[in-house]
Amino acid sequence: MTGKADNIRNLLATEGRNVETNTRTFNNGRYESTAELEQYEELKSKARTIKEDAIERLPELVETVRKSVEANGGTVYLADDAEDANRYVAEVANDADAELLVKSKTMTGEEIEVNDHLAESGIDVYETDLGEFVLQVADEAPSHLVAPAIHRSREDIARLFNGHFDPDEPLKTAEDLTAFASDYLGERIRNADVGLTGANFVAAETGTLALVTSEGNARKTASAPDTHIAVAGVEKLVPTIGDLQPFVELIGRSATGQDITSYVSFLTPPVETMTDSDENREFHLVLLDNGRMAMRDDDVLRETLYCVRCGACANSCANFQHVGGHAFGGETYTGGIATGWEAGVHGLDSASEFNDLCTGCSRCVNACPVEIDIPWINTAIRDRVNREGGGNLDSVYHGLLPDDEPASLNRGKRLFGNFSTLAKLGSRFAPVSNWVAGSTATRQFLSWAFGIDPRRELPEFQRETLVEWFAAREPLHTNEESTSKLAEREAILYPDPYTNYILVERGKAAVRVLESLGVSVRIPTLPPTGRAPLSQGMVETARSNARALSDELAPHLDSNRDVVVIEPSDLAMFRRDYEKLLPAPDFDRLDENSYELFEYIYGLLENGANPDALSPSASESDAEGEAEEQVTYHPHCQARTLGLEPYTVAVLSRFGYEIETTDVECCGMAGSFGYKSDYYDLSIAVGESAVENTTTECVVASGASCVEQFGALSKLSPNHPVQLLTCGIE
Repeated sequence: MTGKADNIRNLLATEGRNVETNTRTFNNGRYESTAELEQYEELKSKARTIKEDAIERLPELVETVRKSVEANGGTVYLADDAEDANRYVAEVANDADAELLVKSKTMTGEEIEVNDHLAESGIDVYETDLGEFVLQVADEAPSHLVAPAIHRSREDIARLFNGHFDPDEPLKTAEDLTAFASDYLGERIRNADVGLTGANFVAAETGTLALVTSEGNARKTASAPDTHIAVAGVEKLVPTIGDLQPFVELIGRSATGQDITSYVSFLTPPVETMTDSDENREFHLVLLDNGRMAMRDDDVLRETLYCVRCGACANSCANFQHVGGHAFGGETYTGGIATGWEAGVHGLDSASEFNDLCTGCSRCVNACPVEIDIPWINTAIRDRVNREGGGNLDSVYHGLLPDDEPASLNRGKRLFGNFSTLAKLGSRFAPVSNWVAGSTATRQFLSWAFGIDPRRELPEFQRETLVEWFAAREPLHTNEESTSKLAEREAILYPDPYTNYILVERGKAAVRVLESLGVSVRIPTLPPTGRAPLSQGMVETARSNARALSDELAPHLDSNRDVVVIEPSDLAMFRRDYEKLLPAPDFDRLDENSYELFEYIYGLLENGANPDALSPSASESDAEGEAEEQVTYHPHCQARTLGLEPYTVAVLSRFGYEIETTDVECCGMAGSFGYKSDYYDLSIAVGESAVENTTTECVVASGASCVEQFGALSKLSPNHPVQLLTCGIE
């Protein structure tokens, strides 16, 4: 096992349960809270627009806030980097003859490691946020952007406090711990010489700071000491105080599922102090660059600056839910957006340590309150990591890549990124290829050469491909009503590599169902969509695939044929990722004319297709009052993001199935992710959470990886939902 695998396994055993419980609670709360907000999507778009404008005008806003703060008697300092910021903060503290400084929660403070620098200057620093205080006592790094001690249980914290502080009475309950921390920190806030805070937002026009917290100590930290220092990244600037409205509506819901957080403070410093020395009140706003202006000029990293640090991307991520930020994070930042932050402020080396934990499942896309395309940022950074050296590779493998991919690309990524070639070869030589792949010697070689975990069962390739079967078969006999409609709808059923070479039966079922509903189906030989190389950060290979497929599909689109996709991740390419890979006209055309299989079936039924062609006895069964068959349905993560889940539920329900949908974000297989030795244990842990949701003997899943994962972790034999619809076809 590698060090990465060992670390993941350790975190699964020690911190995983606490992280999972808390993040899923936050995430479920987000679902409930945002569902009650009628203008949710509108507010997200508004917040996005404000951030886009603010980052575009950033140099101007820096000068605006400088004038507004100085007009109020404060000082603005623009720090080039962490060293510059720490030097200035220490100078202010020393000028105030500070011996004690209290600090509220600030990720920017974590980024510059201000505590350590102040300690070197002989200044005692106390965290006033309860979670940060716990970590300060434990000497640990945060595991979450919003809830830094999310990985620790109440019992853990009680043992920590009892051992460190030796209180008169042992601390046991949450109330005990909170009361102790409140008294302990309250005394230090009252005696502090300097208070240091961050800022969730800074309104440039007035110099107003917005502090959004679940505790009241941030207010006290800002107002009790005579000197207040606020450290914030320059990206926290927005033009006016009125621009804060959508963020206040969204940030609590996104972070913890609260309609609004416990404390939302708007401070226009210098604020009145609790002491009698108002005339000596000092305020310093330290705006940190530390790579941000360079990120602003970077086509990929620029979008990271829109981040409001709510942690919703982490809460909605199945991998993060199981290991937290101590695996899924870098020097400072954690969660899906962390790759962008780490690459921008600490460099690619930090980002590369955890970047592969993002599987591109896209569950964070809808969760982000400012509509950041986090999976694309992770993919683009992965591409840069590959190009700067992803591991040594023998020249024998160079032929598997186009010339514009780096020769140093990791073997495993190269193999998985060219899955369509591998599957084609496996099918051509099946069943011998399956026998060879299953041998102990081969499994050991695959583990050594490509990092494929020997515990994972490999897919079995089919000798006859879907394309070959379709070309050789007799067309399905359809009833007269269906036949009359064949000329009205023509569809290309896209033969993705899994359907074409491995899960051929789901492809056959799709053909039978579509033809029964009156569709003229074609299955030509087509290039891969590029999903496999894109998942490995092989952007140019994915772009090459996208261009080739777009060119092949163009004549069919010219002939008004629909493109129907079985694998949801391929539809996500057409509807999302191709926007980055193809010219706008080609993307728009494919986006508008491609459909997921059940989305398409639903549309056919809604537009007059005869359902009796699929289930001629359904009406008789209903009339007899027979019980519906119970089915557990696990939607592919991309299907959830694209809003496709309801179509499958609606269609299956129409044909007499009682559907129970799993509520986990991802099954953990995530294409190649579940095969890799570094991540196998995490994949299994995520998958077990998904399997725990199954309460029926019949399980269907819309993704190939999902079918594999459920099959591996249960005694069930999951299929694609379309295979349930073929039982009525004669």
